[in-house]
Amino acid sequence: MKDSKEYSKKMVSLYRSLKRKCSVVPKVTYDEPVDALVYAIISDRLSEESAQSAIKRFTEHFVNWNDLRVSRMEEIAEVLGPDVPVAREIAAVLITALRSVFNKYNMVSLKALCKMSKRPARVALEKIESISRFVVDYCMLTSLRGHAIPLTKTMIEYLKNSELVHPEADEQEIEGFLSRQVSAGNAYGFYFLLRQESETCGASVRKKAVRKTKKKAKK
Repeated sequence: MKDSKEYSKKMVSLYRSLKRKCSVVPKVTYDEPVDALVYAIISDRLSEESAQSAIKRFTEHFVNWNDLRVSRMEEIAEVLGPDVPVAREIAAVLITALRSVFNKYNMVSLKALCKMSKRPARVALEKIESISRFVVDYCMLTSLRGHAIPLTKTMIEYLKNSELVHPEADEQEIEGFLSRQVSAGNAYGFYFLLRQESETCGASVRKKAVRKTKKKAKK
């Protein structure tokens, strides 16, 4: 990423600030990577709070993830809720991804990845149809002991609007930069705190960015 040394100092300051705001970070791990996969697909498009509510409804409604795989898109969208504008999009990705897993392993399970080293496991995840980089990174971080910083669009937007990363950097560049700044042992804690900050303060940052853009336009 361009000007990485400059942004590295900002990132150290950000991490310290986030830790002061929240000293306790819940540890999340999944013994079955497909559990992480399902949650990541949902939380990629929803806030953390909304995703947790949705996953609770899913576990209450569907017998297991194979039941989810064979369900109709309309049913899945209904479980997500009428107030979720991207419900059908999430449902489509879930069905496609779980079918891809089933076709590869003849079951809705990714336990086979736990026996692989990290690089082959990541490659296997990347071959699952329709899933994003966020989903791959989340599965690696929370289930396969990988070093990654999953980034939602809201998190990337927050980092750019707060001038914490280069404005022209893409998701891959930002994730690589953050992974170099944060150790593997602190990766989940940093992800959790950054996501929390982006979702609680992001709206305010977006408003400031809009005002700044309007001022520049007037000049």
